[in-house]
Amino acid sequence: MLGKVMASRGNSKAAWLKWAALACLVVPMFASYYFDDMFSSISYLFEDASLTMLGWDAAGYGLYASGYSVLCVFGGLVIGGILLDKWGVRVSGSLFVGMMVLGAGIVTASLLHGGEGSLTAAYVGVMLFGLGSEIAGTAVTRSIAKWFRGGPIALAMGLQLAIARLGTAFALVISPRLVQEVSGHVYTLSETARPALLGMGLMALGLILWALFVALDHRKEGEVSPSGAFAVIRSRSDAEEGDTSLSGESRETEDVPSKEGKDEFRMRDVVGVLRNKNFWVLGLLCVLFYSSIIAFKKFAGAILIPRFDIPASAAGWMVSMLPFSTVIFAPLFGVLVDKAGHGTRWMVTGAILALVAHLLLAFAPEGVPFWGYLAMVLLGFGYSLVPAALWPSVPKIVPDKVLGTTYALIYWVQNLGLLSFKWIAGVILGRHTAAPGPDAAASALSGPVAVEMMFVALCVAAVATALLFRRVSRRNPALGLDAPSR
Repeated sequence: MLGKVMASRGNSKAAWLKWAALACLVVPMFASYYFDDMFSSISYLFEDASLTMLGWDAAGYGLYASGYSVLCVFGGLVIGGILLDKWGVRVSGSLFVGMMVLGAGIVTASLLHGGEGSLTAAYVGVMLFGLGSEIAGTAVTRSIAKWFRGGPIALAMGLQLAIARLGTAFALVISPRLVQEVSGHVYTLSETARPALLGMGLMALGLILWALFVALDHRKEGEVSPSGAFAVIRSRSDAEEGDTSLSGESRETEDVPSKEGKDEFRMRDVVGVLRNKNFWVLGLLCVLFYSSIIAFKKFAGAILIPRFDIPASAAGWMVSMLPFSTVIFAPLFGVLVDKAGHGTRWMVTGAILALVAHLLLAFAPEGVPFWGYLAMVLLGFGYSLVPAALWPSVPKIVPDKVLGTTYALIYWVQNLGLLSFKWIAGVILGRHTAAPGPDAAASALSGPVAVEMMFVALCVAAVATALLFRRVSRRNPALGLDAPSR
């Protein structure tokens, strides 16, 4: 009897420690998502260099926003994944969480001090922040897989993703309140830096809780060995974008030791992935679709405010419908794809919804907020549907032994696209800066419409690519791309 009581207490304590570890892990990701999107709903500050003492224009802000992906594109994702395998989550995770906080600190310092070199310093900072965030996210995923193996792992990962995306929603809503929109006002350095200062507070809390997690994980040492782990290298843009829809089976392949050399990974397997035509179709869809949404979010304020004649606070609420909707609908659509199948059909549907949303943003009547809200609803549904069907398709087109490599390559291509289209969007808005005079109103609208045309083109290409992937499914039924999960 005493033994049963002691065992029950031990199980209760182990369960409590799991959720305590998860609580420590989600806060750094919440802080990361917040800091990444802190200027999205107030990007109008950078429409003209004269609006702030900082002196950034739209092109400069676009360059800054694109910096997040630079180190990821140039090998950072792959190198970080290797370090996670070799050094383990505690050491390498601490390194990259520290890099994330350091990069955020450099960005904040550059905003506070201004000067001619502020954009260069912020660009360096956001590069470090971006790589740190990406690998920290991978470390968090692997840690959840370790702590919740044999338990509610899908629930834990879903909660982590939901709370992280709430960081984006928090940024979109709170930033317009930290930097109030005042017509004709020139914003000081301290005013412009307010969202970043709040972000640094969140980063500090995240760093403390990460240290607490490291202590908890050290106690758990020996329960699950991280050596020989097969890690699925996961990206924030994936989160940005759809990983709640991954099946429990594919999730649990993370951190699973390989079977004594059987089906071991070899470098020539990378060549096999690159020769896989289906990989390129899926990767191209990923780049086109996510670029039309993530790059849009970076300039949402500069697009929505002049198009629908709304204050910055309303624009923040409007665009926050995207992360809120995905928190709710991505898991539901994931269940739909699992139970009903027809994954490629849902990809096409989601891409079409995104296209209709951007057409509304470009051509709907001016000054009518209803159309903006409707566009966000449609974009939110598309943002939930496509990832719910896209990510579970990856294990169906490549062997398990190259699954991690395939994810890493898709995220690498995705980050390359995000880097390019964020920069292009900033350049487009910069070239259409409102000029003083009788044509100022028309000039202010030309920039948002022009950049929306780029997003429309991306969505048209995404629809075409989704249709091509649907054709692949019909011609290769053995792949099971449209079959329900069993």
